Amino acid sequence: MAPFPGSGLAKGLAVTLRTMTKKTVTEQYPEVQPDLPPRTRGVIGLFEENCTVCMLCARECPDWCIYIDSHKETVPAAAPGGRERSRNVLDRFAIDFSLCMYCGICIEVCPFDALFWSPEFEYAETDIHELTHERDKLREWMWTVPAPPALDPAAEEPKEIAAARKTAEKLAAQAAEAAQTAEAAQAARAASSDEPESPEQEGTP
Repeated sequence: MAPFPGSGLAKGLAVTLRTMTKKTVTEQYPEVQPDLPPRTRGVIGLFEENCTVCMLCARECPDWCIYIDSHKETVPAAAPGGRERSRNVLDRFAIDFSLCMYCGICIEVCPFDALFWSPEFEYAETDIHELTHERDKLREWMWTVPAPPALDPAAEEPKEIAAARKTAEKLAAQAAEAAQTAEAAQAARAASSDEPESPEQEGTP
């Protein structure tokens, strides 16, 4: 059945009327910050202490917008007779947000949890060259990273937490066993000191 003439116009007017009768909601930005979803992709925060300069994020970035510089330092041996080691020290970590397409690959491939999404979005600049933010700025954005969501109560316990809990329980059991042994030894010494001497020992010379 063909639609009668003017049905499209009637539908459009119905949508207009429904919109006109709704209450207008105005976001008072920038006086009031918007309530963003927790997984908003704003900028990338850097937790510098976890970075090992493995360069994996820079190699996997499809836009090549991550710039990393580092140098090697020699770490002295931890114990006498040990061997010295060398480690990478981060000198520069910068991201050019004029090239970044916010794909999140660098965050996903980081094996040491050094990169995180931050919902911060107020980082506009008047010059495109100033959109390359260095590690100090990336570190500041780290404080705006939301806390991770709570684990599902029915989920399996993470292996790291399970191993740490088992180790703590084992150490606590060993400490309790050692305390019981010490108490038993102390009680045995107290009992032996309270026992009366035998008749042979009571005789005088």
